[in-house]
Amino acid sequence: IALPSLRLLYLLDELNNPLITLKSIGHQWYWSYEYSDFNNVEFDSYMTQFNNNNNFRLLDVDNRIVLPMNNQIRILVTATDVIHSWTIPALGVKIDANPGRLNQTSFFINRPGIFFGQCSEICGANHSFMPIVIESILI
Repeated sequence: IALPSLRLLYLLDELNNPLITLKSIGHQWYWSYEYSDFNNVEFDSYMTQFNNNNNFRLLDVDNRIVLPMNNQIRILVTATDVIHSWTIPALGVKIDANPGRLNQTSFFINRPGIFFGQCSEICGANHSFMPIVIESILI
């Protein structure tokens, strides 16, 4: 059993070299982000409380994630309190954030724009108020 398993683990290993690593930390009920490649730039992202013509109700945040397009992006996801789920449907990314565990996935953004997502895990009474916004820019 060990030899076929080791072979599969070797073949499933990701060999891509990401340009940026983003760490996402789920809290009740907001997200924290760290750009660890750039002198540990850290910020919190809360849902905006007001509604005007320039943003989407319950989907816009005060601090957006800014990522370059046409580059491989690695994201590390964890949580501090309960299980959350970091989801961006337009990019095909969904990964669970578990307390005490560091999950990893990667994605590729091939067009500029603004991508919206939310916590898709029932993590408490206000779990629907944990939006995620990625702004993809051309470098």
